[in-house]
Amino acid sequence: MSEQHRNPSAATDDQAPQPTAKMRRRVTGLAIAAAVGGFLFGFDSSVINGAVDSIQHNFALNAFVTGFIVAIALLGCAVGAFIAGRLADRWGRLKVMLLGAGLFLISSIGSGLAFSAWDLGLWRVVGGLGIGIASVVAPAYIAEISPRQSRGRLASLQQLAITIGIFVALLSDALLAGIAGSAASQLWLGLEAWRWMFLVGIIPSVVYGILALRLPESPRYLLANGRHDEAKAIFATLVPEGDVDRQIGDIENAIKEDREGAKATLVGNRFGLKPIVWIGIILSVFQQFVGINVIFYYSTTLWQAVGFTEKNSLLITVITSVTNVAVTVVAILLVDRVGRRPILLTGSVGMALSLGVMALSFTFAVKHGGAVSLPNPWGPIALVAANLFVVCFGASWGPLVWVLLGEIFPSRIRGKALGVAASAQWIANFLVTISFPPMSDFSLPFTYGMYAIFAALSFFFVFFKIPETNGMALEQAETLFKNAGGRARGPQVRSTGDSA
Repeated sequence: MSEQHRNPSAATDDQAPQPTAKMRRRVTGLAIAAAVGGFLFGFDSSVINGAVDSIQHNFALNAFVTGFIVAIALLGCAVGAFIAGRLADRWGRLKVMLLGAGLFLISSIGSGLAFSAWDLGLWRVVGGLGIGIASVVAPAYIAEISPRQSRGRLASLQQLAITIGIFVALLSDALLAGIAGSAASQLWLGLEAWRWMFLVGIIPSVVYGILALRLPESPRYLLANGRHDEAKAIFATLVPEGDVDRQIGDIENAIKEDREGAKATLVGNRFGLKPIVWIGIILSVFQQFVGINVIFYYSTTLWQAVGFTEKNSLLITVITSVTNVAVTVVAILLVDRVGRRPILLTGSVGMALSLGVMALSFTFAVKHGGAVSLPNPWGPIALVAANLFVVCFGASWGPLVWVLLGEIFPSRIRGKALGVAASAQWIANFLVTISFPPMSDFSLPFTYGMYAIFAALSFFFVFFKIPETNGMALEQAETLFKNAGGRARGPQVRSTGDSA
């Protein structure tokens, strides 16, 4: 958690000494290395995209079991995210990073050599555990080694790494299927291309493990365990000499607050939880219920189902992932300039319209035996609408939900509330992922129409429940949500401190 938010007086001190160019390069390098955990997250999320059809045919699976095999990794992610914080506090950040890398390595090998749907599901759960661990430990480490002057920019590397991981996974899927002729064709060593799609995951998992062995331990972990001199030595390479003691003091104050907050409770009078906790849960659920992961898990299957070849379907999916990376960068650049509410509201409108167009397009689908096709002009229209949906999501709800979740909870419950909200997100992701294959068999217009309705509802939720928090110290932003059951208040007077 960002210590500048715990101690706003330190964060707003304009006279603080500035890091040297060498210090900035070092801390950026450490943040990039840690963000490889986000890369694994994105890679694992999408690598199965090009393999879904081949897995279904190879193991003769029905739509429900196919969806279950795709989605089951998310259950492992939920468990991994839940235990990561405890393990990191007990063992240290680096050992837990190594654990995450090891689990993903085992999963990549096991999934690539799977002999049945059920052991494939087991290996995906193992990988999910590793990804869940990395998704928590990597951003925490980045926040804990970053000077407050650059913490926001460096923290955004995690989300960027996720989108790059998605892109690399989909690109490698397309290349392997192209070399073999199809995902189901044999490639090297008598193994089909879809198996090599999983085996490619060995490379980033090994890289992440090697980087974890070379990184310095988190100063926060060292201070929490009484290793003051080691923490000071690490900070001396990251921040100016005159700022080291203040950085250490901020962290020590934060550690004290965390220990006091361990006794805080999320229990409240709104269906058993505090209203603000429900705000975080609903934000997380809306982020998933618009169906974004359908695009990154099933888009190759989807485009083949409406008449595109496997080669073109994989190419379209790669282009979509590139678009996702680009708009994430745009969101990072705009969030502190435009504000949270305008971007979220605009994103909701764009998602609802593009999903509505996709639903309309699929009403014109024509079945020829078991095959489905979209007559002109509805095929190209559906393709454009799908990519516009990714643009609208990636530039708004994708990164901004995480920004808000870091801002809205009071410090005494922030850690616990974030855990609950993150778990809600994994569960919602699981429900969407497992339900898509049978729902698409039932009706694609209905499925995308349902996602469009959730996108529309997300607009009204933000309009009535989410105030603007841009430009505020974290403690000030928290006060806007004290009456979380009421209508969202408009923008408040900006703090003179750093933006939250």
